[in-house]
Parts: sequence; structure tokens; C-alpha cells
Amino acid sequence: MTLEFSIGRMKRRALSLLLFVFSFTQIQAQSGDDFIRSTGKIYAVVAVVLVLFLGILWYLFRLDKKIKHLENHYNNE
Repeated sequence: MTLEFSIGRMKRRALSLLLFVFSFTQIQAQSGDDFIRSTGKIYAVVAVVLVLFLGILWYLFRLDKKIKHLENHYNNE
């Protein structure tokens, strides 16, 4: 068994596994979306995603402000 043959087999197995996982998650996502919509919990999911997004934006703006302050402090010295 050569190294090239072994790598080729590993690539095919990895691709097969990736395709299986992708197709399984697509099936689960479709049934999960229907369940969330049917129970009315989609609004809770949207609210959580929105809060996370706003939190990340707030953190990035705060970090940018601190970096600007440090740059100004460094440049003035």
C-alpha cells in the first residue's frame, strides 16, 4: 500500500463522512424549524440571536474606543 493510495482513501472517507453529516443536519434542521414555528418559539430564537448580535456589536465598539484611546496616548508620548 503506497502513501498516495492511503491518502486517497482517507480523502474519500472524509468526504463521505462530511456528506453524511451535512445531509443528516439538513434533515434535522428542517424538522427542527417546523417544530419551532409550530410551537411559536421562533420569536424567542430571534430574540436570543438579536441580543447576542447586539452584545457583540457593543463589545466591538467598546474595544475600538479603548484602542483609539491607547493609540492617542501612545502617540502623544
